[in-house]
Amino acid sequence: MKKTKTLMTAAALASAALLFTGCATSSTGGSGGDSGKSGGSEITVGTTDKVTSIDPAGSYDNGSFAVMNQVYPFLLNSEYGTAEVTPDIAESAEFTSPTEYTVKLKEGLKFANGNDLTSSDVKFSFDRMVKINDPEGPASLLGNLDKVDAPDDTTVVFTLKNGDDQIWPLILSSPAAPIVDEDVFSPDEVTSDDDIVQGKAFAGQYEITSYKLNELVSYKPFDGYQGNLGAAENTGVNVKYYADASNLKLDIAGGTIDVAFRSLSATDNEELAKNDKVKIVEGPGGETRYIVFNFNTMPFGATTDDADAKKSLAVRQAAASLVDRAAIAKDVYKDTYAPLYSPVADGMAGATTPLKDMYGDGEGGPDAAAAAKLLKDAGVSTPVKLSLQYNGDHYGPSSGDEYAMIKSQLETDGLFEVDLQQTEWVQYSEDRTNDVYPAYQLGWFPDYSDADNYLSPFFLKENFLGNHYDNPEVNDLIVKSQTEVDADKREAMIGEIQEKVAHDLSTLPLLQGKQVAYTGASVEGTTLDASFKFRYAPITK
Repeated sequence: MKKTKTLMTAAALASAALLFTGCATSSTGGSGGDSGKSGGSEITVGTTDKVTSIDPAGSYDNGSFAVMNQVYPFLLNSEYGTAEVTPDIAESAEFTSPTEYTVKLKEGLKFANGNDLTSSDVKFSFDRMVKINDPEGPASLLGNLDKVDAPDDTTVVFTLKNGDDQIWPLILSSPAAPIVDEDVFSPDEVTSDDDIVQGKAFAGQYEITSYKLNELVSYKPFDGYQGNLGAAENTGVNVKYYADASNLKLDIAGGTIDVAFRSLSATDNEELAKNDKVKIVEGPGGETRYIVFNFNTMPFGATTDDADAKKSLAVRQAAASLVDRAAIAKDVYKDTYAPLYSPVADGMAGATTPLKDMYGDGEGGPDAAAAAKLLKDAGVSTPVKLSLQYNGDHYGPSSGDEYAMIKSQLETDGLFEVDLQQTEWVQYSEDRTNDVYPAYQLGWFPDYSDADNYLSPFFLKENFLGNHYDNPEVNDLIVKSQTEVDADKREAMIGEIQEKVAHDLSTLPLLQGKQVAYTGASVEGTTLDASFKFRYAPITK
């Protein structure tokens, strides 16, 4: 066991991203350093994503993190075009013992409000994340954190519960790790967006100058940013939020906006590909789509009147035998998504395909007879009544067609009777962690390029799904895999975890897709890489 490790470990882990397909981009931004503003223009970005909260402790969704990623600094970050994490506002970062990770901050860091940014703010940021532990937040990513010390203004020492944590450097660049101003943010509750904006509590590449929730957010470059990504290449960014993806498509096609990112339909993609005024930028395929089962409220769940763990498992396994992923990918998404047979995205080191063999016809296709046998053997009467929730404004306009097809597939041979409902995203994101939905749609956009990010947030006892899944063997294996330094042994553990969760099916993986953005013909610098962070700073026109 080495006494001292550096960020080379994180770099090695990030190399898994090179295995993704569809990684080409039309252009890339510059690397870190003081690049200065060269574009000389404001950029307008359009999206159908919704913001839940811009307090890092209060949200764990793509729309909210798209804001945070622009305005908050990180100790470690990935430069444009790579998933490798290196010091950002840190001067250095390394393991100084198996359970201690020491970060030295750069001198003279400040927030946009003029407050000094010191190790005290760093300690505050992580302490409040753990203390608040909001069900909508990413505190689950900090499960290995024991304590944070700030022995002087520029030194931070993270003490970890388990030594040799292979993931920790990546965690420090994740949604759990933005550094916030202790003079603006509450230490024990989520701070309102208005208070954050009014407090100018920003120290990333941008600061927010005006903010209308899920309508319009305006950014200007923050001159005091000292991180390794360098200064913004444009003079500012306006982000317009769309309720209807069809209007987003019309605006990018007509040149009203410069960039459209999340989410247009496969049909929109086909049409825009024929428009010589629009460029399509593609990035690595780490996105996944899946169904979550609530172990308390699903049919035969733990808090239902007819609770029965054996029958509940049979219901989940029967559903896994009925879904036809290839049909959904082809008919709904025109093969812009691919079938997914594991919670871990294909291309990640250690990824396997256990659901392909375990359910349906044993080759990835559906099999109603196999589903019927699972239900009969468990003593489950049919049709099984299942409430299934989905959301169309966050996961794209094709979600309606996707879940209509899933409903039809589950109802094959009268095995299920599905009550399919849709809820607007802001309400949806609250309801799902309050046991409102027995089964529901989610999608995943990775925080970092490692198989662990498809496992620990979902299947540890304290997970962000809040779906009451708890398998002690899975829990122990995940923790061990995070601290296993031998790559082959670690991949074997990751494979074993996938087998166990494929049996339990707390989530039912469906599809895997790549990142796609649309830009005007004169727009450059839109970069979608395996860091899975969409950054505005390198975009110019």
